[in-house]
Amino acid sequence: LLFICALFLSAEVTAFQSLSSSAHHHRPPIVLNSKKSDGDGEALAQHAYAVGTFIEFEEKKRVHIGTIEDKEHKANGGARYKVVDKDGKHFSIADKAVHFAMAAPNSPGQATKLFDEFCAAHDFSEKDLETKLEISPDLLEMAWEEANVEDTNLTPDSLVELVHAHAASAIEKYMAWRLLQTEQSHVFFKSIKDHGKTVSFKAKARKAVDAAKQAFCNSHQDSDLCLV
Repeated sequence: LLFICALFLSAEVTAFQSLSSSAHHHRPPIVLNSKKSDGDGEALAQHAYAVGTFIEFEEKKRVHIGTIEDKEHKANGGARYKVVDKDGKHFSIADKAVHFAMAAPNSPGQATKLFDEFCAAHDFSEKDLETKLEISPDLLEMAWEEANVEDTNLTPDSLVELVHAHAASAIEKYMAWRLLQTEQSHVFFKSIKDHGKTVSFKAKARKAVDAAKQAFCNSHQDSDLCLV
């Protein structure tokens, strides 16, 4: 009898631990710019990017590429960063000014190489992005059809994986993120934002795409998208 009771108690403990682990795994992270407070009424600190992170950010309506040198949490829970750009200029920006972020490699040499690639990709034209990613307007339209059928939002990662069947590199993610925000991509997709940051792209309905495509081609007759 004692043996049976011990087994029963062991099973209950195991089940509890499993449920506790599952609940912890699915617990949502603190969202950016959260206005919620803890039990003492103090604002919760939002998630902040790590020092050393490479970012695309906006300052006075100008977009830059830079590296986070320092971070701080404000009394209201918001985060601010001290950033140095590729030209050595320093900025102090709020989290909402960050458009895109990528983690820097631990190796200084690899980090320098990735940062240089990041800066170059920032200056790419729409045509450059298509060429580098090997994603033509036709493939973009096929990606829209797939996302529309599956009723799922497209991300930079999933676009690269859908087209090329491999996981996207850090630079590919950034280039795909930029490509999905071009005027041509907006024919097919609507940007979805989370706390002011564009994080995914929702496929538009077919009627909306037909209308947007016609309007786009009226002013972009030379675009490959408009060649029939």
